[in-house]
Amino acid sequence: MAKQVSNGDNHSAAKAPPTPSPLRFSKFFQPNMRILVTGGAGFIGSHLVDRLMENEKNEVIVADNYFTGSKDNLKKWIGHPRFELIRHDVTEPLLVEVDQIYHLACPASPIFYKYNPVKTIKTNVIGTLNMLGLAKRVGARILLTSTSEVYGDPLVHPQEESYWGNVNPIGVRSCYDEGKRVAETLMFDYHRQHGIEIRVARIFNTYGPRMNIDDGRVVSNFIAQAVRGEPLTVQAPGTQTRSFCYVSDMVDGLIRLMEGENTGPINLGNPGEFTMVELAETVKELINPNVEISMVENTPDDPRQRKPNITKAKELLGWEPKIKLRDGLPLMEEDFRSRLGKPTN
Repeated sequence: MAKQVSNGDNHSAAKAPPTPSPLRFSKFFQPNMRILVTGGAGFIGSHLVDRLMENEKNEVIVADNYFTGSKDNLKKWIGHPRFELIRHDVTEPLLVEVDQIYHLACPASPIFYKYNPVKTIKTNVIGTLNMLGLAKRVGARILLTSTSEVYGDPLVHPQEESYWGNVNPIGVRSCYDEGKRVAETLMFDYHRQHGIEIRVARIFNTYGPRMNIDDGRVVSNFIAQAVRGEPLTVQAPGTQTRSFCYVSDMVDGLIRLMEGENTGPINLGNPGEFTMVELAETVKELINPNVEISMVENTPDDPRQRKPNITKAKELLGWEPKIKLRDGLPLMEEDFRSRLGKPTN
């Protein structure tokens, strides 16, 4: 039985987990591990697929509706015998035989989740219900990528997993924040009631190649602006903080959590904390020293500070991020320059 590191009480599952496919117990034939990645055409999802496909014993199925993801992110795997791509919306049931489910599907950028808040909450709630139903039917282990947004505008700093959060339930960001909170609730209820093997990761700000350009997230905004020679727009007052984890570190943490024996929730993020002004100055220094930095109006419910306590990830997963912000930003710049057609001068 997986060990829980949930908020306080250690409730064991009410019943044994569902049994996986009989192939798993074959004496003479060891089948490949079949892994479903929802949202696998997205930013983090596609990097996760790359890592999973490196293992010749893995067969990877990606389900994505391309609302924010792109086939381009997966082009090197299309046609590969161990890879399958399905255009599918997780708010509809999906019937596939798999051993593990990485459930990443959900718009994660304010521009996208505010564009269609009802769809966002449906993805978080109905989508998670569908994936849990699938996990129950086929006996699969399921990992949910939750978010630091479950902590809202935190009154505790840095945030550890036992903190319950400070979330506005009726704000413009609530479809995402509360949607992920409900998704976590569903994960633990299916675990306790049906014995489903679950893993919950609370992801903090992540950056790297394949982020959507102009997706409203601060790192991609600044890099796109710097590459185009436009002013870097910092939302007032500029003293709000974030912590930025490079995508390869994040993928490593997700795989360690899936393969380990702890249900979570476990924070995954880089504890290095930067103000928005500091980030803008770093991007300016590394990418385009000629751009200006300008202040713009802030969006409602923007958290003032965000920094993970990753003690549990270190102790239980042996994980901590390796790539520093100053090393990761140039790797992302190279990707953005090629997509924007702006070569280095």
